[in-house]
Amino acid sequence: MDKIVSLAKRRGFVFQSSEIYGGLNGCWDYGPLGVELLRNIKDAWWQSMTYREDIEGIDAAILMHPRVWEASGHVSNFTDPMVDCKECKARFRADQVDEAMCGSPAYKGRKAAKCQAEGKFTEARQFNLMFKTFVGPVEDEGAVVYLRPETAQGIFVNFLNVASGSRQKPPFGIAQIGKAFRNEINTKNFLFRTREFEQMEMQFFVKPGTDVEWFEKWRAERMQWFIDLGMTKEKLQWHQHEPDKLAHYAKDAYDIEYQFPFGWGEIEGIHNRSDFDLSQHEKYSGKSMQYFDQESKEKYTPYIIETSAGASRSFMAFLVDAYNEEEAPTADGKSEIRTVLKFHPRLAPTKAAVFPLVNRDGMPEIARNLEADLRPHMRVFYDDGGAVGRRYRRQDEVGTPFCITIDSETLTNQTVTVRERDSMNQERVAISQVRNYLSVSIRS
Repeated sequence: MDKIVSLAKRRGFVFQSSEIYGGLNGCWDYGPLGVELLRNIKDAWWQSMTYREDIEGIDAAILMHPRVWEASGHVSNFTDPMVDCKECKARFRADQVDEAMCGSPAYKGRKAAKCQAEGKFTEARQFNLMFKTFVGPVEDEGAVVYLRPETAQGIFVNFLNVASGSRQKPPFGIAQIGKAFRNEINTKNFLFRTREFEQMEMQFFVKPGTDVEWFEKWRAERMQWFIDLGMTKEKLQWHQHEPDKLAHYAKDAYDIEYQFPFGWGEIEGIHNRSDFDLSQHEKYSGKSMQYFDQESKEKYTPYIIETSAGASRSFMAFLVDAYNEEEAPTADGKSEIRTVLKFHPRLAPTKAAVFPLVNRDGMPEIARNLEADLRPHMRVFYDDGGAVGRRYRRQDEVGTPFCITIDSETLTNQTVTVRERDSMNQERVAISQVRNYLSVSIRS
């Protein structure tokens, strides 16, 4: 993880938020390459979810009526147990003390559990994870609102609006990508547990009695999505929630977990939420949330199958999975260790790099023309500094799948060398065919 975090900062993937002021824990900024990788992940998810006839998209507001969070159970149930150390004043989640370290500089490397055993901790108390703020100029209880801790509720309250406006009927889904906020007691493991993050959620509304079938269908589809985008299959697993550990709304729940360097961690949850959410919003709002089937003349409250992926956690999993250190040959016949990010071409922040072999003989002009031809269609990087081998290594380190070199042969037959990142194989391609060659290779 230390190597990956270092590379992420050095090459412009992720920076600590407000770093020049000492940073803000649990908040991160995505740099030039990071924002491209994140956008590509979200685009791949959005296309897989909404470029079909049975799922619609939505973008709900972050601020919602406070009764939404009473109905959902977040006001009463969205809490973690918190304890304080009386000596160093550090705060810990009571259920994670065993894996935490003491916050006192005087006890560096000491387990927090040892401080707890010595009686230095307060009694556990419940801490609500929602960020509270106020609407309007007066900060009183009547003006309290919350930054949403999940995007799902914006979908639930708009269920009938979307069904009516798009003429959809169950089974159908509503998808959304958006920011969520949780005032975590302890943030940890880079992007894994943060206070501000992005979710990719889809809620699929089905007729009661068909929910188990749809639950299994979406489990299979969501696991395959990660595999299709190049994630190592052996580093993915299912974790089923035990009956006594299910969330208050869930009939059944599975997590897709990825094997990070620090252990297995959830990157997506697939939940059978039963009819809890729509029933609760009907109860608290006084408005019917039932669906009326015109054909069967039947009225019912749909069950909901949820697929909830963390965009930020998916970013981290794809970054970790892509990271490789491997032996590679050098121009003098020796070998060296190269760092390479083996992103699926669809996810790679930069799709191609264009190099003139030397800065003379018209090669830079040809290279610039090729770059200009490609740039409207994909993100391209131009590099004319240093030996070609060094340029290759720089692009390997940021995951660029193709490097294109304009050389002396280009001047005679209008072909270029296209070098593929993972195999390092090189192929001659006509300049006029480069754009099509890359487009086909990226989609495959």
